[in-house]
This record gives sequence, structure tokens and C-alpha cells, in this order.
Amino acid sequence: MMTGVAEDEDKWLAAGIAGLQQNAFYMHRAMDSNNLRDALKYSAQMLSELRTSKLSPHKYYELYMRAFDELRKLEMFFKEETRRGCSIVDLYELVQHAGNILPRLYLLCTVGSVYIKSKEAPAKDILKDLVEMCRGIQHPLRGLFLRSYLSQLSRDKLPDIGSEYEGDADTITDAVEFVIQNFTEMNKLWVRMQHQGPAREKERREKERSELRDLVGKNLHVLSQIEGIDLDMYKDTVLPRILEQVVNCKDEIAQYYLMDCIIQVFPDEYHLQTLEVLLSAFPQLQASVDIKTVLSQLMERLASYAALSSEVLPEFLQVEAFSKLNSAIGKVIEAQPDMPVVGAVTLCSSLLKFSLHVHPDRLDYADQVLGSCVKQLSGKGKIEDSKATKQIVALLSAPLEKYNNVVTALKLSNYPCVMEYLDNETNKVMATVIIQNIMKNNTHISTADKVEALFELIKGLIKDLDETLHDEVDEDDFKEEQCSVARLIQMLHNEDPEEMFKIICVVKKHILTGGPKRLSFTVPPLVFNSLKLVRRLQGQEENPFGDDESTSTKKIFQLLNQIVEALSSIPAPDLALRLYLQCAEAANDCDLEPVAYEFFTQAYIIYEEEISDSRAQVTAMHLIIGTLQRMHVFGVENRDTLTHKATGYSAKLLKKPDQCRAVYACSHLFWVDDQDNLKDGERVLLCLKRALRIANAAQQMSNATRGSTGSVMLFVEILNKYIYFFEKGNPQITVASIQSLMELITTEMQSDTTTQDPAADAFFASTLRYIQFQKQKGGAISEKYGTIKLSDS
Repeated sequence: MMTGVAEDEDKWLAAGIAGLQQNAFYMHRAMDSNNLRDALKYSAQMLSELRTSKLSPHKYYELYMRAFDELRKLEMFFKEETRRGCSIVDLYELVQHAGNILPRLYLLCTVGSVYIKSKEAPAKDILKDLVEMCRGIQHPLRGLFLRSYLSQLSRDKLPDIGSEYEGDADTITDAVEFVIQNFTEMNKLWVRMQHQGPAREKERREKERSELRDLVGKNLHVLSQIEGIDLDMYKDTVLPRILEQVVNCKDEIAQYYLMDCIIQVFPDEYHLQTLEVLLSAFPQLQASVDIKTVLSQLMERLASYAALSSEVLPEFLQVEAFSKLNSAIGKVIEAQPDMPVVGAVTLCSSLLKFSLHVHPDRLDYADQVLGSCVKQLSGKGKIEDSKATKQIVALLSAPLEKYNNVVTALKLSNYPCVMEYLDNETNKVMATVIIQNIMKNNTHISTADKVEALFELIKGLIKDLDETLHDEVDEDDFKEEQCSVARLIQMLHNEDPEEMFKIICVVKKHILTGGPKRLSFTVPPLVFNSLKLVRRLQGQEENPFGDDESTSTKKIFQLLNQIVEALSSIPAPDLALRLYLQCAEAANDCDLEPVAYEFFTQAYIIYEEEISDSRAQVTAMHLIIGTLQRMHVFGVENRDTLTHKATGYSAKLLKKPDQCRAVYACSHLFWVDDQDNLKDGERVLLCLKRALRIANAAQQMSNATRGSTGSVMLFVEILNKYIYFFEKGNPQITVASIQSLMELITTEMQSDTTTQDPAADAFFASTLRYIQFQKQKGGAISEKYGTIKLSDS
């Protein structure tokens, strides 16, 4: 159906162009012969083609432009005729005898242009006559193009100040009156197009009208270019007349487009000084007009104007721009009770951005806007409209982007209230934006109150706001979110230990309610931040808590114990054990033996009761041994208890090689370089001999199950432990024992049943080279190693 109509239009257009070109040909021939009457006759017939009602605006425009080109040539002909003695007044009268009104008016406008240029009559009189005569065409499409032609011809002939057509003192009023009158009539014709034709074609008509909007808007552009329009005239005459037409036309498309035109074409200074008049029109517009976009553009323009120079800022204060905009937005929302949530939020967002740019020092303005937003959202529950939530995120992000400081946003009392209306997913997005802003700007949140407010804002990341959605969370996203929270916890700092302790307590309160899944991410940074405080307190003479120093650190260690205990709900035994050992080492540095012993006890309990995986046991055992070896705070009894436990656990590991390595690692527990009271050579030797027995048992087991004794790697590792303690001066480690172990390894490597292991061979060769190097070093070391015999091989 539509294809058929398009084909018909193409035929009608082709016929119209053909008729126009034919008459234009005869018109040109008449003009070449200086035959005025024939030129008028054929030009009128040519312009009769514009009387068609069969073409769409797009096709009609094509026909009109061809006629327009011919009219420019006709205008030149009329000008030549006046030079040859033809009276312009007679010519002006002559063209009015054309048979049809549309060709008559086109010719009248064309001659009128020449008439104004001749200056034989005031421009204002001719323009007034032309604009009145054009009322004769009331067909919307034909009338619009006729008046557009008039506007095009007259734009450089207006009686403006400084123009060659300037007249008496009231000349500028006449120019304004002409343009406004033409604009008013064009807008009426444009609006009337909406009501022509059947209802089913409403969408097509709206599209056609949108294509023609620039014809109407050009009048406002012409108005903005008139030099004589000063602020007073704009305020008293121009703007009220335009707004009157905009409001009275009661057409959605026209009102939206024309309000946008007003904002775009007239100077920002004028908008600022006439803000009250301009804003008063918005509540009177049709409910279906997209007011939020137009008002947002106005606020954006004014904000950009304020950014140009600090000199204009007093003007904003003088006219109370913020108060007027805030009031206008309230009236618009009140006038449109069915306005979608996204509309109200968008207006609040634009006003907030305006406030932040123009009045960055007025936090009360920003909070007032957020309060208005809360008022609009009240009673609506969680906002599920994606467009609305996107605008809320933009609203909440604006203060962060402006101040680059979350602390400033925390001063806005209504900020968290707005966040309450975000759905859970968007709440998490906003919380992530807040954390990223803190990271980017390296913001220091240094008081417990601010930390409390911050964690209330980002609670969407700290705990599940809706338990039912927990299973739907993407694991990678969840890890990324929790890692960002962990980084935030690490950034919290205050030089005052007492305030820092309060911050730690606040964070603990929040993260312990976060559910077991989050604790493995949030507990470690809190523990290490607390340990940083412990280290700081070590070097302080005065105790910020009012007691002695040990009591103050005890207070933190008690808190640490509670924090790490929370991991038992996950469970995360490996992590809990590591953290207990870290705490034990910190207590050791503070010389708090009972505290350190308690942390070690907790680590042992976790090892015994919760770590069952063999690999995890091996890792845990080496962590325990390494930490215990560095401890100096324990008395003989406590150290013996812990050491005995460690050696016992080592011997009970599942795999023989793991047993062996853990047992020879325990030898370091009995020989600590910087502690003379911890140098028990006999127990070191016992550990190493026990490790040798286990290594030998591992080989026998391998021989029984696989038919080969396996690698000698364990023996080489034990040999290196022997050499280490020999060098450290352990009297129980003799040259004979080292020599014996070397011969054992050599024999085993030469055995046919031993599995070839290049790594073990290289390790043993490297060990022998080290011994040779020590023998050749000279001095006491050389003497020590001198009696060790190396085989020639």
C-alpha cells in the first residue's frame, strides 16, 4: 500500500517538475526579450505547480526548491526592469493581478524584495503588507513554504539598527513585530497539519511535521540575530510573545521543539536574566511534552555559561537562579502527576549538576536537591525501571565527580536516603563507584563516624540485601567486588591510635554481618590493618588507652581473636591458621607470652580438627614450624610444649617424603642463631636421624611397591641440613656423620634399583662443589671442612 502511494507521489512530482520547467523555459525567453507581461504570465503558470496537495512535505520541498531557484532569477529581472525605467510601485500593483492567489503572493514577495531594496517606501510598511497578505494561504503545507520564502527574502532587509533599511526610532519594534507575526502564523499552520487526515495516519503526519520544524524554527533564529533586541526588549516583548504562542498552541511536538529552540538560539545571559519568565511556561506545557530534556538542556547551558568566567557568578546569586530552577522543577512535577519516575529523577540530576558547577561551595543546595529526589521517590519502593536507576546513579555520582572526595559526599544527609531506592544490583554498582572514587583519589577516611557512614553507603557489597538472589551472583563479579572492599579496608588510617581502634571496631561490626562467603575476603585486610596498629603501639611510650602499653595491645589482640574466630563459620581453616600465626608473631614482638601462646593453641586446634587434606596439612605444618622458629617470647615449658606438638604432627603426615621434610625442618626449632638458650645440638641430631629413618623407610616402601628404591633426593636434602648445622657449630654434627651420609648417597646412586633423578644428581653435585669451595676458602672454615673427603668421581 505504502509502496503504491510512493510511486504515485514520484509520478506527481515528475509531472510538477516537468510543468515547472516548461513554464520556466518560456519565462526565461520572455525575460531575455525584456517582455515583462509574458514573464509575469509564465512565472505565474510556473508557480501554479506549487498549488498541488498531492505531495508529501519531502517531495513538495523538492518542487519548491526548483521554483525558488527560478524566483531568484525573476527577482534579478525585476531589478533590471526598474533600472530600465519601470516603476517599482506599478510593478508591485501589476503582480497582484495574477489569477491564482498562491502564484500572486510568491510574485508579490519577490517584487516586494526589490521594492524594499529600492527604498522608495519604508521597509516596515512593505513587510507589514506582505506578512498580512500571506494570510490568504491557509493550507498548512503551501502556507508554510510561502511564509518560509518570505522569511528567506526578508532576513537581510529587516529595519534593524545599523541596517541600511533602518527607519525612525520605532524601527526595531517593526522588525520584531514582522518576524514574530510571521512565526506565529507559521506555527499555527504547522500545528494545523496534525489535525488533517484520518487518525490512522497520525504517526506519518508526526514524522512529516518533524521534517518541517526547521521552517518554523528559523524565525526564532532570525529574531536572535536582530542587533537591536537588547535585554529589556527581549524580556518585555520578544520572550513573552514567543512563550504565549508556544503555550497556546497546545501541541506536544511544537512545544517541545520551540522551547528547545528558545534555549538554543538566544544568549545565555538573556536566559539568566529572564529565568522566571521562561520557567513559568514549563508547568503550562502539555503533560506529554518531554520537559525533563528541555529543562536539563537549559540548566546545562547555564552551568556552561557560569564556567566561562567567575565574573558572571554574582549574576546567578543576584537572580537566585538555583531557587527559581528548584521551584520550577517542583511546579512541573506537581503539574504532571503522572510523570514517570525517570523524568523526576532526571530533573533532580540536572539541577544537582547545575548546583555543583555554579555553587560548588553550597553543599546545602546539593543536599536540598537530593532531599527533593527522596520526596519524589517516597512510597515507590525499590526502583526497577532501568532508565530511572541509571539516572539515580548519575545523580549520586555527580558529587563524587565534582569534589573527588567521598568525605564531602558523606556530609550530604540525603545521600544515603537516595541510595535506599536503588535495587540490589544497582546498589552494588553505586557502592563500587564510591570505592573506585576513593581508590582513584586516594581519599583518606580517618574517623570512625565517617567510616560508619561510608559502610552504610556500600552495604550492598558488605552484606546480602536479598538472600534469595545470593545463588544468582556471578563468582568472578563477586570476587572483584569483595577485593575492592578489601582494598578499601586497607586504606583506612588514622594517626591517633584510639581513633584507629574505633575505626577497626566499626569495620568489624559491619563485615561480621556480611555472611560466611565474604569473610575470607574481608577478614584478612582487617586483621593486617589491626596488626599495623599493634606495631605502631610498640614504639609509643604513652598509652592512648589510658592503661599500660601491654593492656592496650591486649585490647587489640582480644579483638583480633574475635575477628579470626569468625572464619570458623565459613569454614576457612587454612586462612584462619595463617592469621592466628600472624597474630602470634605480633604478640611475640610485643612480648606478650600468654597472648602468643593462645594464638598458637588456636592454630594447633584448627590443624588437628579442621585441616584434613594432606597437601593442606603439609603447607600448614611448614607455616607452624617457620613461625615457631622465629618466636623468642616463650619460656622453656611453653616452647617445649609447642615444639613437641610440632614434631609430633610432622611425623604423622600421610606421605613419607612429607614426613621426612617436616621432621628435618623441626630441627631448626632447637637451634636458633640469635638465641643462645635455644641451641640444643642433641635434639637437632635426633630430628635429623629421625628424618633419615623416615627417608630410608620411604625407599623401602618404594622398593616393595614399585621394584625400585626411588630417588635419593631426600638423603641429599638431609645432607644439606647436616652441613648447615655443622657450619653453625653444632658439636653433635660430626665430620664422620657427614662423610657417612655422603657415602650412603653415592652408594644408592650407583645402585641398579635406584630410580634415576637428574634433579637429585644435580643437587648432590652442587652440594659437593659447595664442600670443595669451603675446603679451599682458607681460614677456620677451611680447617673445619678439611677432614671431609670427597670421592674422585
